Parts: sequence; C-alpha cells; structure tokens
Amino acid sequence: MKGGWRGWLVAAAVAAAMGGLWLASGSVAQEKAAENAAQKPADPAVERARKQVQMLDDLYKTAIVLITEHYVEEDSDLAAGSAFQALFKAMKDKGYHEVRLLDATGEPYEAKNAPSDDFEKAAIAALKSGAKGHEQVVEKDGQRYLRVATPIPVVMKKCVLCHEQYGKAKPGEAIGALGYTIKVE
Repeated sequence: MKGGWRGWLVAAAVAAAMGGLWLASGSVAQEKAAENAAQKPADPAVERARKQVQMLDDLYKTAIVLITEHYVEEDSDLAAGSAFQALFKAMKDKGYHEVRLLDATGEPYEAKNAPSDDFEKAAIAALKSGAKGHEQVVEKDGQRYLRVATPIPVVMKKCVLCHEQYGKAKPGEAIGALGYTIKVE
C-alpha cells in the first residue's frame, strides 16, 4: 500500500478538515433532521444525537472516499472499507458509538454486513425504496439510543476493484448503508 501510516494520518487530517463535504452534497442525516423537525416538537437530546450522527456520517464518508481515491490503486491494497471496519470497532470498544456497514445488495461482501435485526432490515428496505435515511429512538437497559441508517451509493469507479457486483448499480442507488447507534444524552 502506498503512503503507509503517514499517508493515513494525512488523509484522516484532511477528512477531518473537510468534515462538511460529502461529495459536495448535503448530509443525509442533516436532511433527515430537517424532515423530523418539521413533523414534531424537538427533543433536545435527540437533536444533539442527530447532529453527532451527521458529523460522523460526513467525516466517515468523506474520509473513505479520500483514502480510496489517493491510496487504493489495485485490488491488493488494503481496502478502505476494511480499514474503516477496524476504525468502527475501535470507536465501539472505546464506548463512543457503534457504526456498522450494512449490505443492501443481497450479496454482502462479508456475512457480518447483512442486516441483522428489524431496524436494519427496515432501514435497508426504506433506503432501497428511495428514503434519504431511516431512524428510530430505542431504549436498552434504561438508556435511550438513536439508531440511524444512511445510504452508501457507489461514488467512484475504484469501488469495483473490491466489489465487482457494484458495477451493475444505477447512479445514486444504495448498495449499502452505515448503521449508527448513538447514546441519547
């Protein structure tokens, strides 16, 4: 892989600096928050969690595009998705939040990426039918959590280096999702 750790650090710093950019489009989480605000009175804690999801979604998606664009040259390079799986695990292990890659094609790259519960299955169905996002507030062990799924479309030709089946995807079609679970505090 080209660049080593320094390259990853530079890419991460650039991604952090560009946190608001997701291919020059508005954030799905931000659009979903605006829809929800128009529908019901806001719960300030849920709104803070939505904003956190928006920031994370923009950061992760911008970073994965930048890393793929600048450091993935051939199929033997470390796939950005694999690197992000490790990053997602580190965030969960530290207790910050949980984020999962979810398959929307029916042909997951790894079995663990298949939607695994009712929320994830409903989210994929909603995203495949054109929804810009899917969310639900849940309670577990007395703690509220905001669960949000945001679509992942194929945004560059390099995606097919590791995911040959994505070559059949229509422009803008959700081939997957990021599924977030964030504490509502």
